Amino acid sequence: MNEKIAVLEDEQDILDLITLHLKKNGFRFRTFTSAGEFFKAAGNENFQLLLLDLILPDMDGTEVCRKIKSDPVFSHLPVIMVTAKTEETDKIVGLELGADDYVTKPFSPKELIARVRAVLRRYAREPEGEIINIGGTVVIDAQKRQVSVSGKKVELTFAEFGILSILASRKGWVFTREKIIDELWEGEKAVIERSVDVHVKNLRDKLGAAKKHVKNVRGVGYKIEE
Repeated sequence: MNEKIAVLEDEQDILDLITLHLKKNGFRFRTFTSAGEFFKAAGNENFQLLLLDLILPDMDGTEVCRKIKSDPVFSHLPVIMVTAKTEETDKIVGLELGADDYVTKPFSPKELIARVRAVLRRYAREPEGEIINIGGTVVIDAQKRQVSVSGKKVELTFAEFGILSILASRKGWVFTREKIIDELWEGEKAVIERSVDVHVKNLRDKLGAAKKHVKNVRGVGYKIEE
């Protein structure tokens, strides 16, 4: 195991707890107590994942996530939000910004490490070298993890790309939310069906006019329709 984790957290006791268990489980890591420190270093570091606190001294954690996911330099970086906020609306906001997972304080160190491993495992899976065309405008290059609409590249998060690929794998087939969670998140209990709706909404927004191909089947799930 050689993955390097960035930990952006300004509470020293939480920081100590996280790094203790990362070290015990064989992860390399670098810690930051402000967003400014993180962004200054991130361009020169090869991080495989970011553990992100939502309450920081110089920038709200949601803004950090928004900046990461909207910048092609950082958008590939998986983000797990670590926060004291427990309301479902807070979780949905994190997902809307492209966060890959969400852990609430107080948390079990074993649970945190399990989430880290799960997210890293999802990103490490090699996609099949397939190119799928939808409606003559949307092209999915699985090997490069790239999507283009009318020849223009569209930046998608891991979850958005995964959902589009799953739906496109069987055009016209209706995938339930549960099935999407099983395929993309390996049935993780922490992923709620509402999460799928949020990711699909973001995906459709990014596809622009081509969003017409991603159809909601009320009460069932989603499908690709050409």
